[in-house]
Amino acid sequence: MAAFIAKQMVGSQLNAVKGAAGGAVGGDGGDDENDKEKEEEAERERQEAIREAEERRKEKHRKMEEEREKMRQEIRDKYNIKKKEEVVEQAPQEEPNPLMRKKKTPEELAAEAEQEDLDDFTNGDPSSGNRTVPNNRSINYDTEIKQVMKQYQANT
Repeated sequence: MAAFIAKQMVGSQLNAVKGAAGGAVGGDGGDDENDKEKEEEAERERQEAIREAEERRKEKHRKMEEEREKMRQEIRDKYNIKKKEEVVEQAPQEEPNPLMRKKKTPEELAAEAEQEDLDDFTNGDPSSGNRTVPNNRSINYDTEIKQVMKQYQANT
């Protein structure tokens, strides 16, 4: 075990020295092209192996799903269960990028701002005491309060 570890530690350094000395002494430079070609070929083989493994995996899962569906169908037949049909409705999908949403026109923006300013009972400027009620009658809160106070005092 110790010999293996020592060889791993020293071996890579020795190979680097041998490669540097061999390149300087021999000096033809053809090894670099051969190394690149070998690396490219190895990479192509690796990619092909990955693709084949993925295809085998997908085929295996497809077969397993077919077997499961067959068993499901047998159970449905045995117990007289109807298969649920999956209704795939294509709902309008929201755009994933908020920057790509439909832009609002200035009129739409103005209408939204106006709706935010208004509530269900009153219209107009909320900062002023005068408001317009839904029947377009102008009221002043001070005069309304005075009238209510007079009615209350008259009844008591």
